[in-house]
Amino acid sequence: MGMDMKLSMKLSQRLVMTPMLQQAIKLLPMTRMELVTAIRAELEENPFLEEAAAEEEEKEAETPEPEEPPGFEQEAAAAPAEETKAKEEMDWDSYFQEEAYERGTGGDFKERPSLENTLRSNESLHDHLLWQLNAGVADQRLNEIGQIIVSDVDDDGYYKTDPAETAEQAGATVEEVRQVLEIIKGFDPTGVGASDVRECLRLQAAALEPDDPVIRDVIEGHLDDLRENNYPKIAKALGVDVERLQEAVEFIRGLDPAPGKAFNTESAHYVLPDIYLVKMDDDYQVLLNDDGVPKLKINPYYRNILKAKEGVQESTKEFVENKFRAAEWLVKSIEQRRQTMLKVGRSLVKFQRGFLDHGITQLKPLVLKDVAEDIGMHESTISRVTRNKYIHTPQGIYELKFFFHGGVNSYLGSMISSVRVKDMIKRIVTDEDPKKPVTDDHIVRMLETQDVRIARRTVTKYRKELKVPPASKRRRNY
Repeated sequence: MGMDMKLSMKLSQRLVMTPMLQQAIKLLPMTRMELVTAIRAELEENPFLEEAAAEEEEKEAETPEPEEPPGFEQEAAAAPAEETKAKEEMDWDSYFQEEAYERGTGGDFKERPSLENTLRSNESLHDHLLWQLNAGVADQRLNEIGQIIVSDVDDDGYYKTDPAETAEQAGATVEEVRQVLEIIKGFDPTGVGASDVRECLRLQAAALEPDDPVIRDVIEGHLDDLRENNYPKIAKALGVDVERLQEAVEFIRGLDPAPGKAFNTESAHYVLPDIYLVKMDDDYQVLLNDDGVPKLKINPYYRNILKAKEGVQESTKEFVENKFRAAEWLVKSIEQRRQTMLKVGRSLVKFQRGFLDHGITQLKPLVLKDVAEDIGMHESTISRVTRNKYIHTPQGIYELKFFFHGGVNSYLGSMISSVRVKDMIKRIVTDEDPKKPVTDDHIVRMLETQDVRIARRTVTKYRKELKVPPASKRRRNY
C-alpha cells in the first residue's frame, strides 16, 4: 500500500483562550484584598496605568478629557521639581535640634516608647514554658533536658513522647527525664505535660480540689461511663447518691482538657464583605465594596507616544503597544468582574428574597445552574465569582457559597433547603427532654409533621454534620 502526501483545507471551530479571557478568569476568584494586591503590582510594572483620584473620576465623568498641548508634560514636571528643591534646601538639622531643645527638655517632656515596645505579639505555649523553666530550674543539665521535653509538648499541652526516647536524645537517664517532667507538670497552665486526658484532668483537680475523693475516683476510673451519662452506674460503684455525683461531674465539666489552647498564637481573621445588600423601600440594592480598590486610568503621556508615527523606534513602539494592550485588558477585566458580581448579587436577591426578609426559615435550595441560567453565564463562572467572597445581608454576613445547597422533598411537592432542615433538627434536639432524648427515627416522624419528607439515614448524616451525638450519649439519667 503506497503512501502519499497532499494538502487539504478543513473548517473547524475550537475555543481559544485569549490573553484577555485568561486575565478575566484569573481575576474572578480573587478576593478584594487579593485584587488590590494584583492591581498594585501591575501599577508598578505597567507605565500605561496610573491611579485616578476620586475628584478626577468625577471630572472625567462630567467632561471629556482634553488633549494636552505640546510641552504640557514638561510644565507639569517643573512644579514638583521646584517643590522638591525647596524641601531639599530646608535645614533639617536645625529643625531636629530645635525639636530636641523644645520637647526634649523641661518638665513637660514625656519619653515615648520605642517601636519594639509598641509592637505586640502573642506569647506561645513553648515560650511560656521555657520562661518558667529558665526561672525555676538553675541546674544546666536538667534545664537542657527540660528544653527537649518542652519542644515535644504539642499545642494542646500534652507530652506524649516516650521518656526513654527523650533520655536517649538528651544523653540522660529515664529517671532524670521523669524528674524534670514532674517539675514541668507543676507549671502554668495547670495540666500541661500530661500524657492523656485522664492525667490532665487529674492534675487540674488536684490543684483546685485536692480533698475531694469523688472527683478523683470519677476521673481515674469512670470517664467512659461519664461520656455515656450513666450516672446511676457511677454512683453505685462509688457508693454515693446521684446528687453528690452531679456536683462532682459539674466540677469536672468545668476543667480544661486542652490547657495549651489558651496560648494559641493564631490571630483572628476579620471578614470584609465584597457585596452589600441594602433595603430601600420594598427592594434591595446591590452595592459592591470598592473601598481601597485603586481606580485605574490610562496615562495620557504614553498614549500620545503610541499615537506618534514619527521619531519613535520600532522596538519602543512595540513595547508601548504591548503595555497599552495589557493595561486596557486589565481595566476591562476589572469592570467585567464588577458587573458579574453585581449580576450574581441581583440573582441571589431574586431567588432568596424570602430569606432576606424573614430569615433561615424561608431559605430555598439553590444550585449554580439556577443562577447561571438566570444571568446567562456558565456555571464555572458563577463558581469562580462566588469563591471566598462574602455578602452583607439584613440577616448577617454570609459566604456566597452558603446560598448554594441541595434540598429535601416535602409532602406538598416542593423542595425544602437542607440548611433549613438542619436548623429544624438542631431546634428539636435543643428542646428535647434530657432524660428521654429523641432518636433519629423520632426526628423523622417529627419532621413529617412539618411537611418534610426525609429518610432516617439523611437525618443521621445531618446530625453528624451538626456535631450532635446520638441519643444514647445525650441521655441524662438523673
